[in-house]
Amino acid sequence: MDIDWAALGSVFGVSLVVTVALVGFFTLGIVGLSRGASGAQGGSGAAAKAGGYLCFALCAAAVAYGIYVIVV
Repeated sequence: MDIDWAALGSVFGVSLVVTVALVGFFTLGIVGLSRGASGAQGGSGAAAKAGGYLCFALCAAAVAYGIYVIVV
């Protein structure tokens, strides 16, 4: 049995980048919703809330795509 270390390193690198990006989007979603709910005046609260929902939608899309790749 021969292990392809370059391919293994590539998979590890991509997994690490995607994980960090997913955690980042989730964090931005939480921050956006907390700023939107904090009672900010004007349109900035609504924009922050919409941005939070967009970040959560991106997280859900990434998870759905991952499940799709595993199943197919």
